[in-house]
Amino acid sequence: MNEEYKARKSRKRSGFAYGVLGAIAAAFLITAVFQWKGITINVETNEPSAQADELNIGQDDQNEVTQAINETSEAVVGISNSQNGIQGSQEAGTGSGVIYKKDGDQAFVATNHHVIENASSLEVILHDGTKVDAELKGSDPLSDLAVLQIDGEHVDKVAKLGSAQDIEVGQTAIAIGNPLGMEFAGSATQGIISGLNRNIPVDINGDQQPDWETEVIQTDAAINPGNSGGALVNLQGEVIGINSMKIAQAEVEGIGFSIPMDIAKPIIDDLETSGEVQRPYMGIQLQDVSQIPRSVLEGELNLPSDATKGVLVGSVEDASPAADAGLQKYDVITKIDDEDVDSLMSLRQYLYSDVEAGDDINVTGYRDGEPMEASLKLSSQ
Repeated sequence: MNEEYKARKSRKRSGFAYGVLGAIAAAFLITAVFQWKGITINVETNEPSAQADELNIGQDDQNEVTQAINETSEAVVGISNSQNGIQGSQEAGTGSGVIYKKDGDQAFVATNHHVIENASSLEVILHDGTKVDAELKGSDPLSDLAVLQIDGEHVDKVAKLGSAQDIEVGQTAIAIGNPLGMEFAGSATQGIISGLNRNIPVDINGDQQPDWETEVIQTDAAINPGNSGGALVNLQGEVIGINSMKIAQAEVEGIGFSIPMDIAKPIIDDLETSGEVQRPYMGIQLQDVSQIPRSVLEGELNLPSDATKGVLVGSVEDASPAADAGLQKYDVITKIDDEDVDSLMSLRQYLYSDVEAGDDINVTGYRDGEPMEASLKLSSQ
């Protein structure tokens, strides 16, 4: 796993339904909605918030804002997602992207996974309206990032990728993208950084339960449908984030989210070079213990009454690290190394943030009600 990415984190019987449920103890909770799919999510943070009307941002040099927009806007493109239907291929949606690299006669575009999801063909619309076919290099649902490759013949401008590590609440932020499709291509909205270290639970399989948490920047710069995949820019014209989602409620204004570039960059690199993000792999299918009736846990699995958290092993893949370590179907995992496993999401967070392929981990839990322990060497997937 890329060290830069790791540094951002510290931390059934037949018929069982396999899903996930994240237990989120939040000091600050609001409800947000992904632009692309309308997935309701919760937002967790312990960081302070700020809105533009709470701060004096009128002293910003407007020339700096204009210069930053000019520096980046030509590298922000539109993306058209076409999907096969009964009447042939039809446009299913549009989004935005950022040209971050040109290599020889090819150029590369970063965008959101949900912008390109289920596409039968993809097209990139450059700032001057030129349309070019795009090839999907790789996509990652967990981080909501994707990389496209296009012919670089008409690409004149590449965005400068910056860092979000030193940004502060209150500093100017500019969102550039294509709200509501290409009719408003290249739109820019100005605001501020409203909050840092927001943790957004992500629903990948559509069961309305969180599968993962991604860290985002909060901004009040307007992010409208179609802005997904566009650029969040600082006054130096550097892209500090990939715009991803907003809160879509009538009573809420000015709460949008962007994936920090320090998290996005190593994932983008992986997608460009290998088509996927290499993450540690155990080779088991799991379900949260909290989703299983106590009568099943205690009556069929003999789980002690005080074992209320953990994950149930639903299946073990042949020749996987879990199989080599002797893990079995219906084992209940409650701890990895010295970290408690409260849910599938907490297990993923530990695997994807604190260890990497090739590491040895120690798994503890229960088998048929008796304490169980196993050691395994992680591979990659």
